[in-house]
Amino acid sequence: MARTKHTPAKPRKRRQSAAGVTSPVSPGRSPASGGRASTAARDGSQKKPFRYRPGTVALREIRHFQKTWKLLIPAAPFIRTVREISHIYSPEITRWTAEALVALQEASEDFLVHLFEDANLCAIHAKRVTLMKKDYELARRLGGKGQPW
Repeated sequence: MARTKHTPAKPRKRRQSAAGVTSPVSPGRSPASGGRASTAARDGSQKKPFRYRPGTVALREIRHFQKTWKLLIPAAPFIRTVREISHIYSPEITRWTAEALVALQEASEDFLVHLFEDANLCAIHAKRVTLMKKDYELARRLGGKGQPW
């Protein structure tokens, strides 16, 4: 590609406010709309931002997370929750080993992933794409994982 010399940018116009203070105004932006360009101001010269079709990014994220092996729940909030729940059931237990917390987090994420998979199958069976509460309840009931919430 051939190199071309770029022309310098034009200086921005400054508008005068009632108090006599000037503020910069971006071209093509309305100060009354909080800096957002109005649809009337967007003509053919301004290009619309590129957007993927609905679902494309979601499928890409699914493939990405299926390939990864790292834990998805942040460790610090999970550990706080474990300590809070263990304090409710047994106040004398205050110390946890790091290995026990990691094992508990892995088991929790495995349970949740399988629950989401089963609930997704229930939604697909009902000819829906959207997951609903009743899908999770049916997945838990069929999976024998205790009472539905």
